[in-house]
Parts: sequence; C-alpha cells; structure tokens
Amino acid sequence: MRTFANLQELKASVGETFGPTEWRTVTQDQVNLFADATDDHQWIHVDVDKAKASPFGGTIAHGYLSLSLLPSFLGELVEVKSIAMAVNFGLNKVRFPKPIPVGSRVRATAELADVKGSPAGQLTTLKVSIEVEGERRPACTAEVLFLYVPE
Repeated sequence: MRTFANLQELKASVGETFGPTEWRTVTQDQVNLFADATDDHQWIHVDVDKAKASPFGGTIAHGYLSLSLLPSFLGELVEVKSIAMAVNFGLNKVRFPKPIPVGSRVRATAELADVKGSPAGQLTTLKVSIEVEGERRPACTAEVLFLYVPE
C-alpha cells in the first residue's frame, strides 16, 4: 500500500503506479450473491451445468461484479492521511476486456493519473486494472474518481 501523509504528497506523485494487491479468488457463492443483489441471473453466471457447454467452459463473474471489487482493491493500494474524508466521485472509461471465470484469482494495480483542485478539495483520477491470474488482458479497466476533502 502507498500511504500519503497529505494531499500535497498525493499531488506530487502523479504518474506513480501502486500495487499489485494480494490475489483473491472469485467464487460461485460470490457470483450468486451478486446475482441476487442485482437481479441479474443470466445463466452464464449462475447455471454451473449449462455454463460448462459455453465458450467459457464454466460460469463467469458479472462485469459489474468485477467493478464492485474496486473499493476493496483501492483500500489495499492507496491511503491518504490528514483528510476529512474521501468521496467516491464516479468512474470514467470502464471496460471489461476479458471475463473472470469463477474460481479464478484476481488482483489490481492503479496508476495515479491526475490530481486537480476543486472547490471542495482535490479531485483524483486513478487508472485501475483488474487482472486475472494467467491472462494477458485485464478483466476490468476503469478510471476511478475520488474527491479528497482536506481537514
């Protein structure tokens, strides 16, 4: 994890890459719970037997499930101290280039792409990539925006 003492240190680190995080396994239980939470029960995610005959050879995680891992991954990558709070400000350029087969291990890296002032604090852009172990292409890429509010 990269820890910044303050927002000035963060701003001085634009261009740095952080990570990777620890590997974690995406499980069928996790996919099923996500399907229940989002009401997205498409068979490629939840029907283990039918998915065996698919081009993927088994069930795959929802693209949005991979995206939902970002807060946890980011908590392993970056910490900014001496702030009042960090607010999720949104996402840019989200892509799902490669599916995550259930049972695969994934991890993330992030590049600090930009830090710019705003009336409420520092708007930060992190380019995050989630990789699947053994795959060349990432499962998810996104520009994550955080507003860091000073103390």
